[in-house]
Amino acid sequence: MRIVITGGPGSEPIDRVRYITNQSTGELAVKLARRFSDGGHQVELFLGNGAIWRLQTATYFQTTDDLERLLNEIVERDGVDAVLHAAALSDFGVGETIVSGKRTDALKIPSDAESVLLRLVPRPKLIRHLRELFPNAYIVGWKFELEGTSADVVLEAVRQIQSNRTDACIVNGSAFGPGFGFCTPKGLLETIPSRDALADWLLDTVSKENAEHGEIEGAAS
Repeated sequence: MRIVITGGPGSEPIDRVRYITNQSTGELAVKLARRFSDGGHQVELFLGNGAIWRLQTATYFQTTDDLERLLNEIVERDGVDAVLHAAALSDFGVGETIVSGKRTDALKIPSDAESVLLRLVPRPKLIRHLRELFPNAYIVGWKFELEGTSADVVLEAVRQIQSNRTDACIVNGSAFGPGFGFCTPKGLLETIPSRDALADWLLDTVSKENAEHGEIEGAAS
């Protein structure tokens, strides 16, 4: 199979030297890439520049726009069998910067400024474009939540699947509880205790989905 995996933290610039980012380490994406590669599959891994976990074969990106451009440049995207979109991309970017009461477009905000006010604006969701980019792929999104109940998180996962035309969603975070949840449009299908177990689960699930898809295409022809 041909697998595309995204992981690590996305970043959005404040100025030329500072970024808004998050604490994603890239560990899960690297483990997924290694597991699928060990299984004999072709893996294209895209990691945020700030990822602590690295892989020599990975392609690195900074912003959401960078990642979208790289995904658009993938050759023969309709031949991708699965997309595992685990990257923690920035939900917000800087719309305006006010330094000491004045708007600025400075390449580097002075470190001795009396105050810095950033107006954050929502960034477009890359997951909304994945089905267009990879029309034949089994697409898995991610949802990390810290507040609410596990039922709330699963409901949000189902909504993500439905609104973005993906196939599944992995949920985790303190709102969900220990481990990871694998959700489909029908709800929570499986709870998985660890990253390594999740890598095994996804390899098995994607392999089965690919085999079933091949059988359907064979019957149709």
